[in-house]
Amino acid sequence: MTNASGSTFTFPATYSFPPFFTPQPNSSTRHSQLQKWSALIQSWCRHHRIYRLSLIDAIDTPLFHNSALRKRVSLSEARAIVDWMAKSEEDGGGGRRAEWVSAGGAGGVSAGGGEGAGGSSGVGAAAGAAGKIVAWIWWRRPEEWAELLADWVEETGQKNTVLTLYELIEGEATTSQGTVAWTIHITNNAPGTSSRQNHLNTDCLAEFHGMDLDVMLKSLNVLVKRGKAQVFGHEDQQGVKFF
Repeated sequence: MTNASGSTFTFPATYSFPPFFTPQPNSSTRHSQLQKWSALIQSWCRHHRIYRLSLIDAIDTPLFHNSALRKRVSLSEARAIVDWMAKSEEDGGGGRRAEWVSAGGAGGVSAGGGEGAGGSSGVGAAAGAAGKIVAWIWWRRPEEWAELLADWVEETGQKNTVLTLYELIEGEATTSQGTVAWTIHITNNAPGTSSRQNHLNTDCLAEFHGMDLDVMLKSLNVLVKRGKAQVFGHEDQQGVKFF
């Protein structure tokens, strides 16, 4: 399945293994299964630039449905996988690589918000199964996006520069036209790891180019908490200044 740029997503070998689609009874095998599903979901979402994954919509896509095998993940199993992804490693989970979106809204935040994906633990439990429909998928957690933003600010000389959020997400400022842009390489097996290389390539975009607005705000809030940015304005008139 191709993304907007025309590149094809490559599924891992485990995707062709029928037991991958049903919960495994052995605890160690189950843990390995959940790790592989987490890696696959993160890689899939990154490839297709999906920040909020709707399980209702995704359950019939190739992510959860292997038509060649005639095997699919049930909705309850998909929820269980995302539940595991949302837990910290200390709690036996997948390292907070997901966060349930509350039924009350998208979860956008202002400059006074907490750092990173803080507050994600307990959100899913409070929402209940009925609320576990849409989840943020953190192939990069907000604090990791914040580090990437800070690197970009440093490399492109954007300190003390005021940018609107539109410019930051969609504008030429986040392309490599005449500047150095980060290109990030993430494998299907380790979507949380990256190899940074600098390229003077006019076809490259900063990885956060086109980012979901709420994810950008969550990430900027990390820099605000660290004293590295100021977010101001309201709604579509918001801007940011980096320090």
